[in-house]
Amino acid sequence: MGLPDKSRGSAGGGWLPQQMTRLLAVFAVLAVAFLIIRPILVPATFGQFGHYRAAAVDEIAARPITYAGRNTCVDCHQDEATSQGKSPHQGLTCESCHGPLLAHLDNPSEAKPMMPRERDYCPICHGYDAARPNGFPQVVVAEHNEGLPCIGCHNPHQADLPSVPESCGACHGRTTRVMAASLHQTLACTQCHENSDAHKSTPRLTRPTRPQANQFCGTCHGVGATAAPKDTKRVDLATHYNTYSCWQCHYPHDPEVR
Repeated sequence: MGLPDKSRGSAGGGWLPQQMTRLLAVFAVLAVAFLIIRPILVPATFGQFGHYRAAAVDEIAARPITYAGRNTCVDCHQDEATSQGKSPHQGLTCESCHGPLLAHLDNPSEAKPMMPRERDYCPICHGYDAARPNGFPQVVVAEHNEGLPCIGCHNPHQADLPSVPESCGACHGRTTRVMAASLHQTLACTQCHENSDAHKSTPRLTRPTRPQANQFCGTCHGVGATAAPKDTKRVDLATHYNTYSCWQCHYPHDPEVR
């Protein structure tokens, strides 16, 4: 049986398999090509101040200024700024919805700010998206208010709901649907979450409480607890994985038993 082809190496008269010799040759060609091409592909100022082009700073600074900043808007539009400052939209700048306003500042009568009245503008933030935080005001655009413009019911500078939701499910639909099929389906949300009426009108400014200790779940599920029916699953809080919180293993809105 013949021996495999080998090629004599350059160091110490050793032998290298032919495949290794070819692989090293490929790496050598790639390394040389990289050294030749690098000055062409990599900008000269790349890495001067960090992992970016130093010249980019000057290029950005040379661009024309188009935004005026919220403080300049407040000088003329104090009523709107006061209303917005008390609303769930208080974290937005004026130019988030009205576009760059420096031209309007320089010539108010000629350069008018953008006035988003189209129905598809507000859903950029408020159209239903499962990835958005639970409780963030969202609507299914195709089913909401028969295609009428958003500003017909909502003042964007106040952004209050035209009517206060009667149930938590108005905003927490996903959680409500999951809980409806769980062992906790008969519990009211307020049995575990202390909540004020202000949360219904300003949900992001007034947050409901969440249980922080295992003893809370233990009022129903602890051994000897009397706050729940007799067939409720119970555990000894002193020995049942007491170094963990209950919700590290059990999702309270769908508390399946594992």
